[in-house]
Amino acid sequence: MTIRAPRPDDIPPILALWNQEIREGLATFTTVEKSEADIATLIKGPCLVAEGAGGFAGFGSFGPFRPGPGYAHTCEHAIYLVKDAHGQGLGRAMLAALEAQAKEAGIHVMVAGISSANQEAVGFHEACGFEHAGRVPEAGRKWEQWLDLILMQKRLAD
Repeated sequence: MTIRAPRPDDIPPILALWNQEIREGLATFTTVEKSEADIATLIKGPCLVAEGAGGFAGFGSFGPFRPGPGYAHTCEHAIYLVKDAHGQGLGRAMLAALEAQAKEAGIHVMVAGISSANQEAVGFHEACGFEHAGRVPEAGRKWEQWLDLILMQKRLAD
């Protein structure tokens, strides 16, 4: 298991994983697929790649929670793992590495915005020390169904 900085050759597997979730899953509310240019920009920012025994296993990143200087010390993160990588500790390792990068960048609070259809992610975040911060009923719509947005947070620094 390895967590590392992304390389240009990670663009195709990141793109494939993210777009598969956009097309087939409910972890993200968007229906607009990412482009290679989107991923090239993503890997320039705070972004990490997970590798398992079979190679590429997923990626994680964080970015601004909301625009404006009042939110400068709050970020929102995302982690996507291939199905075969679930339950192997890669998600925890990825999140710990993202938290360390965020702390180094002066982030005080990390937020997770989770689809109500993704209860696995809620449990994962609870196990990693995130607390429930709110729920926005029917905030998203995908595939003709309304989805709640569950907000969880973790303080990274005092």
